[in-house]
This record gives sequence, structure tokens and C-alpha cells, in this order.
Amino acid sequence: MTDKNAINIYRNKALVNFEGKNFLGQIGVDSRIFQALNGGGISVGVISQQAIENGISVLVDEVDAEDAVKFLKKEFEKGAKEGHVSNIYSIDNLSVIGFVYDNYNKILSELQRNKIFPLLLSQIASAGRVNIVVTANQTEITKNIIETEIYGKPKTVHLALIGHGNVGGTLVEQILDSAYDILKRKRVDLKIVAIANSKKIAFNQAGFGSDWRQKIKFSQTESSVEKLVDFAKEHHLENLVMVDNTASKDFVKHYPTFVENGFDVVGSNKIYNTLPISEYRDFRKLLEKNKKKYLYETNVGAGLPLIDTIKLLHLSGENITRIKGVFSGTLSYVFNNFSLRNDKFSVIIREAMDKGFTEPDPREDLSGNDVARKLLILARELDLINEFPDINIQNLVPQTLLDINKDEFISRLEELDSEYQNIKENQKPDHVLRYVGDLHGNLQEERGELDVKLISVPSNSALGQLKGSDSIFEIYTESYGENPIVIMGAGAGAKVTARGVFGDILRLSETK
Repeated sequence: MTDKNAINIYRNKALVNFEGKNFLGQIGVDSRIFQALNGGGISVGVISQQAIENGISVLVDEVDAEDAVKFLKKEFEKGAKEGHVSNIYSIDNLSVIGFVYDNYNKILSELQRNKIFPLLLSQIASAGRVNIVVTANQTEITKNIIETEIYGKPKTVHLALIGHGNVGGTLVEQILDSAYDILKRKRVDLKIVAIANSKKIAFNQAGFGSDWRQKIKFSQTESSVEKLVDFAKEHHLENLVMVDNTASKDFVKHYPTFVENGFDVVGSNKIYNTLPISEYRDFRKLLEKNKKKYLYETNVGAGLPLIDTIKLLHLSGENITRIKGVFSGTLSYVFNNFSLRNDKFSVIIREAMDKGFTEPDPREDLSGNDVARKLLILARELDLINEFPDINIQNLVPQTLLDINKDEFISRLEELDSEYQNIKENQKPDHVLRYVGDLHGNLQEERGELDVKLISVPSNSALGQLKGSDSIFEIYTESYGENPIVIMGAGAGAKVTARGVFGDILRLSETK
């Protein structure tokens, strides 16, 4: 006796497609197809008029497909001459998956999200029985998705991690440490199946363990997007997520390729969200078309829930009038300490370098470009069409030190001291220095005003009370008036950034 809840798979099947016009609905067409095939000793599994526009599909055993086409061509020879039948052909190497489930639309949605589009669907409404036809190489992934929905089998999410430096390496360890608890609590099985940098990539279909560093170290496989996509296809992996923890301008060019091949995208890389607005919007359209998501909470504020908050406010119709804050953990540390201590500006910069807060060349932080990119990302969350050149950026590095090499710049840091000491001493009493990003103007128009600059604020203000390397963001809205929503906390560091990326992965996993 067959278990009504069983998932049955019938392999080595073929669809014979019968295409034409002006014959759908004609009495006797179906019976002529059955008679022609039965007369030739061919068993017909399913006949459907919904798989092809102006056509009929008939399911047969693969070994009978060639004969089935021959018999039907003979039966409808007159119709072909009259132009009613345009084509009769077979598609081989198929599987039929049969199951009973009352919410087939949910399964269909999951299949489509994983780039699986059944060639044929047959439903017996009274019994709740569903048969779908897929290509042979999609059989296992389709079975896994159906089992997850029907039996509550743990959902497997396959992760490809690009970049395993400070943030990426920390993320791998966080995932491995938490994977068992997540499986138990959320019924989500996180598997890291690929880890790559710009030179090498390592694969593990079963999921990497604690020896992942050795596996990537001894990998002989050259890093390649094509190899990663092929690996996912070869092993029929469902629920694919590509995680970009690089700062590469070149790698983001591959995001559309990943989306078109069934991957969702999570990233701490800020580059894509600051590309020209046309590319930014084209990518959003591509995501929508492919039913994929791109999450990037850590683009601004590391692990702080800033982008989500702004998205929710904006989508709810709240009129955001201004966003202002200290966006850089590095420059937060520098000016928080410089404002309170008697040390020279160059001493604080060197201290930040020693603690690993700055980029190898601190001019990358002092230029203000990183803050500007973050400010632009927030502007675009409000559907503004600003471009990077629109931003007014105060570069903290004097012109004389811009074009020299990194080592010489570091050796000449003391040349910054007098200027910044002068700025510090000429403030109003009880004021401190903060390097801020400020999005303002009429944000209901197409463009806002974006400023990145060094300002002096009262030491007892929210900005003025900032400590350590924390970030702070003030979100002003029409409803809240002069009282902003304030989000403050650790805005930099590998651990908090990795934790933020991990949060995006889990958020994505729950919607899969």
C-alpha cells in the first residue's frame, strides 16, 4: 500500500509536445492522441493542455519517445498539411515527482525562487495529488525543496563566502560556532560550501568545518565565479547565498551573474550601492525579476540596525527630513580622543593605526571618502538619485601630502599637528570636534544635499558625548520633529561587522 504522504519519483521520462493552432477545444483531439499512442503499444502517463500555449503535452517513457513522435506525426499528417499542427517533438531526460500537499503554490514559489520551472504540472484536486515534471538534473534539488515544505525537514542554506580576511574569517568562525544551535532552534542547516579570495577557491559539498583554513591554504583551484556557479549546478544545491566580505571594485561586477544563477547576495562591500544610479537601479530590477534579495545592513554602521530602520520608516510613509551622524569608527576614535586629551593630532593617528582602526594608508580614512560612500547609500535608501560627485567632502589631508607615497605620508604626520591644534583651540567653550556625514535639504525631491565635514558641537550633545570608536546616527522625521531617532553603538571592528553580516544571512534564511 502506497503511503499517501510519500514523495514518489519516476525517472527516465519524456514529454511529447504537440503544438498547433485552432485545434484546442476541438472534440476528439485528446482521444486521437491516446488512440495513436495506445495503438502503438505506448503507455501514456499524463496529458496536459497547460504546459504549452496552443499545445498539448503527453508524458511517456523515454524509450518510447521517438516512436510516440512518429505515431503522432502519422496520425495528424493531414492537420500538419492544413497548418493546424505546427510541430510534434519530444523532450527527453525528465523525471516526474508526485506528492500530496494542499499548498502547492508555496512549493511552486520556492521552486521558482531556486530557478526551477516545472515543464508540466498535473493536479487532482479531489485527492490533493500533484505531479510535476522537471529535468533529470533538477530532480534532487526539487525533492529537497518539497521535503522541506511537506515534512518540515531542516532547510539547508548553502553559503559561498568571498573574502576570508578579518571580517570574512571571523564570520566563518561565528557560523561554525552557531550552526548547531541554529539547526536546533530554527531548523536551518547552514553549510559553507565554498570559500574564496582573489586567488584561490575551495569547495566542500558537505560543508566546511574547523579545518577550513587548511583546506583553502592547500587548494589548487584558481578563484573563478564560473567555477563557483558550475559547482552549485553540478551538485544541485538549493538556497544559495553569496556573501561578499571584500572591498573589491572588480568583484561586485559579478553580482548580476550570481543573481541570474540562483544566488541571493549578502555583503559588507559598499561598492555596488555607490555605483552610478543607472547600474544601482538595474540591479534592483534584476533582483525583482529573479525573486532574489540583496542584504547589506553592515554597509553603514557595521552591526547597528540602521539601514533596516531607515527602510521601515521610508516604506511606512514616514517623511525623513535629515540623517546626520558620525559614520566612521576610525574618525570617531581619532576626534573623540583628540578633543579630550592634550596629545598632538599625529600621536592620536599613530595610536589608531597601532590599534588596527585605520586602513594601512590612513589617508583612506582621512579623505572622507568612506563616510561619503555611506552617506550616499543612505540617500539612495530614500530613493534619491544623488551620485558620488554630488557630495561635498572635506578632505582632512592637506594638498601637500596627497600625492606622496604611504610611507612618506606616515613619516610626515606631524605636519598635520599645527592646523588641527589651531582648530581645536578656536572652538567655543565646552565644544568638541566631530567628523560627520549630513544628509539634508528637501528629501522629498529627487536629490538631497550631502555634506561630509569636520564640525564643532557642544560636549553635552548626543554627538558630543560619543565615546571610543562608536558611531552615532540621528534620524530626523516629520512626525518626531526636533527629537531625532538616535542609533548609537560600535560602528566598526571585525567582530561586530561579521555579526551584522551573519544577521543578514539568518534574516535571508528565514525567508527562504
